[in-house]
Amino acid sequence: MLNEVADGVWVRQSEWVWSNSIVVRGEAGLVLVDPGITGAELDRLADDVDRLGIPVVAGFSTHPHFDHLLWHPRFGDVPRYATAPCAAVATEARERAQAMAVETAPDVPVDLVALVTPLPADGGPLPGELIEHDAHAVGHAAVLLADRGVLIVGDMLSDVLIPLPDPRRDGQEVAYPAALDRLEEAARQADVLIPGHGSVAKGPEVAARFATDRAYLEVVRRGGEPDDERWGKRR
Repeated sequence: MLNEVADGVWVRQSEWVWSNSIVVRGEAGLVLVDPGITGAELDRLADDVDRLGIPVVAGFSTHPHFDHLLWHPRFGDVPRYATAPCAAVATEARERAQAMAVETAPDVPVDLVALVTPLPADGGPLPGELIEHDAHAVGHAAVLLADRGVLIVGDMLSDVLIPLPDPRRDGQEVAYPAALDRLEEAARQADVLIPGHGSVAKGPEVAARFATDRAYLEVVRRGGEPDDERWGKRR
């Protein structure tokens, strides 16, 4: 079920890799951020949204990995946005994203996977500030809702997953810490941090997430093996 973590911000967690579907109330209605992941869970999310009694006006994908590019007919035929680089990658790799969705997320509406377009320059219906960076995936973006003290960070700063730089792109050893710098600056205006996977961080735990990931990356940079029990630990 939906858990309201701040005023007009709800989270519903999937059983698959602790994925978080995020519902944000904007001026025009609800924006669904990274909804997922199985067809049954999307259907239950639609039930939860119906109970709010507020129309869905848009979707937003934080980055172009398949589990963040899903949708359900019950959410409506509304615009689904992403950063311009994310939308370009998602469109180009749509067949691959659909194949991964079929393999991983039973009964997901495959024909709706990865149908995203660039977010308008004025932000459209998405409230808050967009923070785009180069860590983890092309066109990855966070959303800062400063008026509500919330930072939505996609696949960053998880308490269940290690930092996952993009192995297909050069420069991630620089881009990833740089992204953390930008997000940490934004987090000064937030006391709630919502990752794409894992639990929501609140209060002092927000700063702790940054410290944990920085420590992990530093050990990796030095060629060591981090003492980190999160899922996905390097073997």
